[in-house]
Amino acid sequence: MLDRARGSVPDGYVPSEDEEYMNPRQQDYFRMLLIEWKRSIQNAALQTRASLQHGPIREPDLNDRASSEADWSIELRTRDRQRKLIAKIDAALRLLDEGDYGYCEVTGEPIGLKRLIARPVATMTVEAQEAHERREKVSRDD
Repeated sequence: MLDRARGSVPDGYVPSEDEEYMNPRQQDYFRMLLIEWKRSIQNAALQTRASLQHGPIREPDLNDRASSEADWSIELRTRDRQRKLIAKIDAALRLLDEGDYGYCEVTGEPIGLKRLIARPVATMTVEAQEAHERREKVSRDD
């Protein structure tokens, strides 16, 4: 739940470039966004777990069983990626607590509201991220 001591986010509020960057209202907005995203992922994981507990796949037709197993495999891979995403959300919440959220971990420059709204767990500016990916590609190609 949003910590009321930090303030609240009015209904319909969206951070604007016209405001001071990472002011308390923007911080509350991103905190709420991250917490709701994490809660949504956790709820989906609980639903998957409940479905798995209903027992093994018992399709009589081998093709149907194979299809069901492939679907479950995809579902489990998705849940694993989301588990890793929860760690990134927790890291973003820690950055908010420390006052460093919204700033590039490489350059220290503001990441930008549009990027953070699109990817609230972003830790680098677009330029720094692109440079990082180019370096990764070069090291993989070696």
